Amino acid sequence: MLKKIECFIQPSKLDTIKDAIFSAGAEGLSVTDVRGVGRQRGYTAEEKPKKKVKFLPKTKLEIVVDEEMVEDIIALIKKLGRTGTIGAGKIFVVPVEDAVRISTEEVGKSAIY
Repeated sequence: MLKKIECFIQPSKLDTIKDAIFSAGAEGLSVTDVRGVGRQRGYTAEEKPKKKVKFLPKTKLEIVVDEEMVEDIIALIKKLGRTGTIGAGKIFVVPVEDAVRISTEEVGKSAIY
């Protein structure tokens, strides 16, 4: 079964994580620059939280892999994305029902590998 790993990381961690994901065998990934907040509403531990939400820049990665690769990819993202402070990011894993390569009409695993 295919799985999609969606993660939100600090923008400064992108190059290191991207290189590790490809070295681990992933064939592709999508990157989007986004802004968002988590539990802290955008404020660091040193800042006094205010009522106003403060959106922070994040980088969203989307990677579709075979389920056998999921744990390894997650381990890499956790290890390389860790900052030691709040706001380092989040990882989500969702099932992918199917994949279709438009150019060749391949489906399933062959569409992504």
